[in-house]
Amino acid sequence: MTASTRTAKAGKGLKAAALAGILIAAGGGTAYAYWAAAGTGAGSAAAGTMQAVTVDALVAGDGPTAALVPGGTADVVLRLTNPNSYSVQVYRVTANGPATADTAHSGCTTTGVSFTGTTAPLSPATFIPANSSTLLTLPGTAAMDTTSLAACQGATFRLPVTAEVRK
Repeated sequence: MTASTRTAKAGKGLKAAALAGILIAAGGGTAYAYWAAAGTGAGSAAAGTMQAVTVDALVAGDGPTAALVPGGTADVVLRLTNPNSYSVQVYRVTANGPATADTAHSGCTTTGVSFTGTTAPLSPATFIPANSSTLLTLPGTAAMDTTSLAACQGATFRLPVTAEVRK
């Protein structure tokens, strides 16, 4: 190979390297412009308000299947009503005051009745569909100790509870 042939080939190599450098520089400029672009604006969102879920016990036809006796436990039956447009999960149920006997049993001043409550989260998971109600049976969560008076026989007890629900 002659010196003039080597120079021609080297000249082609220099042109290719220069073209590659231009392409890299052009690409680098494009990438820089892309990453340097900025925009501004504003967004907004409004948080809704959850309506309170109501709790009722012993609605007609919702009675428990077992009677409470001194030294024993019984199920608590609750009817939970969800007025929201979405379903909610019952997370836990806790006591919210002392048990009281119905008005027909005014001599039942020492009830001996307590509500145990549930663990959180409630298991199995219980959901109340949107705009509806459901029965929730809490097995063995009412207890009556032996201090209960004889005047409490046949009484229905009011057990104040709080049901915690979550979306």
